[in-house]
Amino acid sequence: MSDLADREWRLIRDEPRDGATQMALEEVAARTALEDDVRTVRTYSWEPSMLSLGYRQDADTVDWDFCEREGIDVTRRQTGGGGIYHDRHADISYTIVAPADEVPGNLMDCYELFCEPILAAFDRLGVDADFAAAEQDAIYQPSCYLRDINPAHDIVAPADAGDDAEKISGNAQYRQRDVVIQHGSISYALEPRAHVGVFDTALEESTFADRVTSVRDEAGVDREAAVDAIAGALGDWCDAEESSWRESELEAARGLAARKFGSDAWVRDREVLEAGEQ
Repeated sequence: MSDLADREWRLIRDEPRDGATQMALEEVAARTALEDDVRTVRTYSWEPSMLSLGYRQDADTVDWDFCEREGIDVTRRQTGGGGIYHDRHADISYTIVAPADEVPGNLMDCYELFCEPILAAFDRLGVDADFAAAEQDAIYQPSCYLRDINPAHDIVAPADAGDDAEKISGNAQYRQRDVVIQHGSISYALEPRAHVGVFDTALEESTFADRVTSVRDEAGVDREAAVDAIAGALGDWCDAEESSWRESELEAARGLAARKFGSDAWVRDREVLEAGEQ
C-alpha cells in the first residue's frame, strides 16, 4: 500500500467503450479529483478496436484504409509517444488520476510511484517483469511498442534478459488542471497483424512479435484473471473502494468525446478546444 492510501480513492472496473470516450473519461476524472477530492484508478478495454496516436504523432503515419477496412477507430491521446493498437481482447489498459500536489513533482519519481501497482500485478500473475534494464533502439518510431525502449517507464519481460527482454507494457503521464494522469497499455495477447497493419509501413508482422511479449505468453493465465490481478493491485496500492462512474461524469465524457477526442480536427490535426469548452 502506498502513502497515498489515506486519501479518498475509487476503483472502477470499466466496461468496454469506444476510444474517444475512454480518453474523455480521463479528463472527467481529473475534474472529479479537483472538485470532489476523489481520486481514480481503473482498468478498461476498447470496443470497437482502436489506434490511439501519441499527442505529437503525424497522422500520415496511419494506414487509414487498413483501419477503415478492419473497423478500427482512431483517436489521439494527451500523452506523447507512438501509436498503440487496442482491442477488447489483446490489450488491458489502466488509468491513475491524482492531484499533482500529492505526488512527486519529478517525472521519473512519479513514474516509479505510479508503476508500483502495475509491477505488483505482474508479480501476482507470475510474470517476471520490471522496468527495462537497458535501452533498446527504435525499430519503427511511430509505434509505441517498436520505438526505443526507455528504462524510465517501459516494462519488459523477462526482467533479467537485458537486451533480449521484450516489451510488455508502455506507460505515459500528463498533467492537466493541476492533476497527474497516468495511463498504460498492458499486452495480454499478441495481435501482430493489427499492430503493424494500422501503420503506413511495410514492416513484417514478425518484427512486432520478436519485440513484444504478453501476459498470456509469459504466464498462460486467462484474460479475466489478468484483469482481476491488475485491478486488485491498483485497488490495494491506494486502498480504493470499488465504484463506478456517476451518470453526470458519463454525460460529460460523451460530450467531450464528440467535441474533441472523436473529431477529425483533434485526431488528424491536433486542434485543441478553446479554454472553457470542456
